[in-house]
Amino acid sequence: MKHIPFSRRKFLKTAALGTAAVGIPTIIPAHAFGANDRVRVAVIGVNGRGKDHISGFSKLENVEVATLCDVDNVVLQERAADFEKNHKKKVKTEQDLRKVYEDKDIDAVSIATPNHWHALAAIWACQAGKDVYVEKPACHNIYEGRKLVEAATKYNRIVQHGVQLRSSVAIQEAIKHLRDGLIGNVYMARALIFKWRPDIGNQGPSAVPAGLNWDLWQGPAQAREFSKNYVHYNWHWFWEYGNGDIGNQGIHETDLAMWGLNVGLPEEITSTGGKFLWNDCKETPETLTSSYIYPKQKKIIEVEVRPWMTNKEDGVEVGNLFYGDKGYMVINGYNDYKTYLGRERTPGPARKEGGDHYKNFVDAVRAQDKKLLNGPVETAHMAASLAHLGNISYRLGRTLKFDPEKETFIGDKQANTMLTRKYRAPFVVPDKV
Repeated sequence: MKHIPFSRRKFLKTAALGTAAVGIPTIIPAHAFGANDRVRVAVIGVNGRGKDHISGFSKLENVEVATLCDVDNVVLQERAADFEKNHKKKVKTEQDLRKVYEDKDIDAVSIATPNHWHALAAIWACQAGKDVYVEKPACHNIYEGRKLVEAATKYNRIVQHGVQLRSSVAIQEAIKHLRDGLIGNVYMARALIFKWRPDIGNQGPSAVPAGLNWDLWQGPAQAREFSKNYVHYNWHWFWEYGNGDIGNQGIHETDLAMWGLNVGLPEEITSTGGKFLWNDCKETPETLTSSYIYPKQKKIIEVEVRPWMTNKEDGVEVGNLFYGDKGYMVINGYNDYKTYLGRERTPGPARKEGGDHYKNFVDAVRAQDKKLLNGPVETAHMAASLAHLGNISYRLGRTLKFDPEKETFIGDKQANTMLTRKYRAPFVVPDKV
């Protein structure tokens, strides 16, 4: 894997507060955005998170959701009908995202496909001259994340990672408190992912449903027979398509942990867990405990995934706890933080207030200024990579040593093979973007 020299330390410093080619033609939009220019957006993947993308962009002034795209034509037409009913206007539909990228009138694409498509869809969009809002995780493996960073740089595109907490007024304030030393020397982040994940059974192979382009749905992944266990949500629990809950809900928490501690990728990773509840066909672990060590900075990130019947930790089911030598901070969800100071745990500053991540993206698109992004592409790569590192340690069953500058494991050929995947033509993430 080619390493692009990039100062993560410089990037982390400037972005610390978060305020700041197969068949795909290179198309640079003919116009430059002005303050009053309409931004035309295509939403790709409209079954799950895509519904929120449609709603979020539709609410913004002078933004047009112009095209909806999904490989499942039944879902696509349902969503188009809903859109036309709610907005009293027609919307274009496409099943193949490559046709969307050929449309010169589309300024930006918003990607809400399954994980295994995120990076390639975003890279192709960059190559086609489109700005990109991509759901978490931005990549299915570490190699893809680096390629996406390279593509965004090479084609000078605006790429926003879909982690809404980056635009939360409360969370931005919380990070500033951490930087300013409110709780002292911040040495630990504990990321919590306690979600209700039931038994999915084992439905086995079946006929492909009418309207679904199964070949296109699989895209970069190796071909399998269709199963209802994959479509439309439970693909998260299969390695070909998803990354388990640490790479699902957990990306919000890995991103926040790294942001709060002001660190990049770790040097040592230990991850253990397994399936202890259900005898179903999930491949990814139900329960996962991962530790990430930063020996030079004397910091640690702990990530805890629990699927069922668990206590909360200081009221948190999904969020982060930060520990310093003068107190600790509790971040609950995406928009709420509290602090407790000293041995008596005296309540300190607290706030609950959200933000608009879609608007932040559109503002950056209009200005064509990456510095305006709250969730820029490098943070996307690092947040996803932290989850991928934990999964690799779990799957190999051992502690791993990692070089965060070269983005490779040290003296471990087997682990290094898991930095990427085998791609299925023509859906190949290119080495040279």
